[in-house]
Amino acid sequence: MFKNFRFKSLAFALVLMLTLVLAACGNDDEGDTSANDDTDDGNDNVAEGADLGETDLTLPYVAWAGAEARSFLLAEVLEEVGYTVDVTQVEAGPMWSSVADGSSDFTASAWLPTTHKSYWEKYEEDVVVATTANDKAPLALTVPEYMEDINSIEDLKGNEELGEEVDWTIVGIDPGAGIMESTQEAIDHYELENWELQESSEAAMISELQKKMDNEEPILVPLWKPHWSFAEMDLKMLEDPDEIYGGDGDHIDIIARDGLEEDSPAAFKILEQFTEDYDQLDPLMGAIHDGEKPEDVAKQFVEDNPDVVDEWTDGVAKE
Repeated sequence: MFKNFRFKSLAFALVLMLTLVLAACGNDDEGDTSANDDTDDGNDNVAEGADLGETDLTLPYVAWAGAEARSFLLAEVLEEVGYTVDVTQVEAGPMWSSVADGSSDFTASAWLPTTHKSYWEKYEEDVVVATTANDKAPLALTVPEYMEDINSIEDLKGNEELGEEVDWTIVGIDPGAGIMESTQEAIDHYELENWELQESSEAAMISELQKKMDNEEPILVPLWKPHWSFAEMDLKMLEDPDEIYGGDGDHIDIIARDGLEEDSPAAFKILEQFTEDYDQLDPLMGAIHDGEKPEDVAKQFVEDNPDVVDEWTDGVAKE
């Protein structure tokens, strides 16, 4: 009986020890699982991709329809991933010089190789081209379609009847714009005697264009694409046989200050990946022209086009 008791006691002890060992192993496994879960959660919360770096950015632009829409759109995309962007309207000269001297971070309004040729030659050593946002940006003297006899810049030479109808005036935009330089060069090159280029602003020029077209009166203006007016008005660009305006046209580049890629890697990556086309930009320009705030238009585009924004921000760490 005693032996049986000892045997039963030993068996009980062994069972008890085995139970404790298994329980301990189970606790260790649960602990490991918990630790692994914590690690996974941590990894889920760690953003992968280019770091934000310095988050305060300055973006100057010139008050041209495409430049305004593009600039506010880029600002909205950058702010979506964690940047603060100060969008500032300036003239073309200060826009280029501020990026070159580092007081601004980038601009999306560089027209190359023709329109901003003089600025490029002056500042090319101090700026970096992040990307070509739009590779089809033609510029030309432009008239309403109903001016059927005027199809080339050469048709203006010695055209007394037209000259008198428009007071020998080509209605231009702000004097610092590259297209104004090209237009003056065209006047000289094609020997358009008596013709003068009137300085104003894009808004004033478009207002005069609309007024003349409402009455089907002749008018000549320097215009470019992308621009909302081509979607809403019947316009034609005049032929430029000697390609004073750059032949096939300019491309629109995003230029950045030297060092932006190192200081704000994610921002520079977004600039590198940004592209646009007329179908994308025309509605934005039109909405802004109709009175909507450019920041609101940009925000709506970002909300309505998540797939496009994902392409621009691919590989970028997001907050």
